[in-house]
Amino acid sequence: MSARPARRRVAVVGTGAIVTGSHLPALAAHADRAELVAAVDVDPERLDAFRAQAPGDVAGYASTDAMLDAVRPDLVLVGTPPSLHREQTVAALKAGAWVLCEKPLCLSLAEYDDIAAAEEASGAYASVIFQHRYGSGAAHARDLIASGELGAPLVAHCQTTWHRDAAYYAVPWRGRWSTEGGGPTMGHGIHQYDLLLHLLGPWAEIRAMASRLVHDTESEDVSTALVRFGSGALATVVNSVLSPEEVSRIRVDCADATVELTHLYGHRNDDWTYTPARHVAPARAAAWRTPGADVPSSHTAQLGAVLDAWDAGARPPGSGQEARATLEFAAALYKAAFTGRPVRAGEIAAGDPFYSAMHGDHPDWAPENPRNGPRLECSQRVGPPEV
Repeated sequence: MSARPARRRVAVVGTGAIVTGSHLPALAAHADRAELVAAVDVDPERLDAFRAQAPGDVAGYASTDAMLDAVRPDLVLVGTPPSLHREQTVAALKAGAWVLCEKPLCLSLAEYDDIAAAEEASGAYASVIFQHRYGSGAAHARDLIASGELGAPLVAHCQTTWHRDAAYYAVPWRGRWSTEGGGPTMGHGIHQYDLLLHLLGPWAEIRAMASRLVHDTESEDVSTALVRFGSGALATVVNSVLSPEEVSRIRVDCADATVELTHLYGHRNDDWTYTPARHVAPARAAAWRTPGADVPSSHTAQLGAVLDAWDAGARPPGSGQEARATLEFAAALYKAAFTGRPVRAGEIAAGDPFYSAMHGDHPDWAPENPRNGPRLECSQRVGPPEV
């Protein structure tokens, strides 16, 4: 790739809550290396409000293509609903821009492979926002596990037990396969099991169940899985939007220590604990204490990692096979849950119905299936729409 200026010219696509609340502070934290120059939104009032809030002179556009043609940014931050991610990411890549996109990067493995082809053709890269990988606590835990300092990983638990009400699903694109790609397996728990994969490495086999217990949605509102990793470690994964007491938790029992993370939407060093096995000497366990620098998991941390990779001329973290592996895990969980049989890593390929859509056209879960029961139109739902 050709040399880029030290200060990257950045555009945002979408100016809703995730962009104003997370991407804008991240850009401010890296203002020495990144300059916001353009924003895209189909809602002119929201776009104007964002431009008034953003620092500097930010150009406004109603379409991604118009912005790309006029601005030719170095980096595009995508914060739109999931069904738009593939199209907007591919367009940015074809224009030569790197992309940092909200999760999920796209709605299927087939869509991911379109993005990979656009990467290959352009020489640019697309990363997905999985900010929980990037805090100092997560980096420290991964180093300890990968080095073998804690002994072999044996048993793990990954829990995303959150709560979403009917008003949350009144937003038209939520709860639908064609616009959100799935339920909490795709939209909520994906952050935690991505971190689990980051800590434990490749998975080998998944068995799963999913159900629609409360919400009037096409997709599930709870899923559970049993996972065998390539190392032999076994794990449970729970993804729920039905849980009154909300918590995000990962626990990994290694031969010499238990590592545990408990938080909700983000973590710091103090959210990680290390419990040594009885045979471990106190001096050895003391060396496991979290690092002195406390870097919270955040969009700021991940944007910094992407800019570091760009400066180094390297593929950014959260792109390529890393991004595909997490999406493949989601597809395999759905396939295992809907078919009732184990799914092995690598088996979902072109021609498999779960390659093209997370529902896999399964008769009990495919969109518009009468067995799904009646769906209320958005005007009939309770509560105001959420931005």
